[in-house]
Amino acid sequence: MAQAKPVLVPDISAREVQIRYSFTGAQLLLFGAIIYPGGRPPEEPADIVVVLRGPVQPILIREKQKIAGIWMNADSARFRSAPSFYAVASSRPIAELVDERTAAIYEMGVGNLQLSPGGGNLPEKERRFEAGLLDLRKRQALYSENPRGVEITDRVLYRATIRIPSQVPVGTYTAETFLIDGKDVIAVATRDIQINKFGFERFVAAAAERHGLLYGLAAVVLSLFLGWTAAAAFRRRI
Repeated sequence: MAQAKPVLVPDISAREVQIRYSFTGAQLLLFGAIIYPGGRPPEEPADIVVVLRGPVQPILIREKQKIAGIWMNADSARFRSAPSFYAVASSRPIAELVDERTAAIYEMGVGNLQLSPGGGNLPEKERRFEAGLLDLRKRQALYSENPRGVEITDRVLYRATIRIPSQVPVGTYTAETFLIDGKDVIAVATRDIQINKFGFERFVAAAAERHGLLYGLAAVVLSLFLGWTAAAAFRRRI
């Protein structure tokens, strides 16, 4: 008879994050319990890795070079499925928990993300632009790693806090929890999180998505009107 495996029971402090005009970011708590067969945790504690992943999206990365004293777009590369947001926290550094193959399979760590390059480029160019994309997302606080970010209590309770930046993209996010023992992933659990815009921000975002042409024309007209108003006010003061 096969030995029963432990089960993860995860939860999230908020199943929905609302982005309004005053949104400056949020702290999301991912927590849960490890249910062991017979209710007895092992003598050697297992490890936990939690990953919060945003919707995938295609992205075009441009490389700038200084030509004749002017910064210009010199080259570009396209990625078909880059996560819009990615954060990972673990009880120990991932390199100590699993081998490289397992980390790549489960995409544990920013360096193991499968970005799906558009193709047609030399491997050296793909690696250069991939490094540029990862660096850009890290500087935007959209990609992050915390190798000591998971706290395990009494070998059965765990918790991790992940920072949601103010410029986070909207959509359905997936929180994945991995239980690791002896270099093996022995349990996986997922939860979904909705990050949405509300109020006037939601109206503007929906208008831009559904009526792109009209939204663009309205933006141009509004800009011209504001410019004319500012110029008229300036002339009156003179």
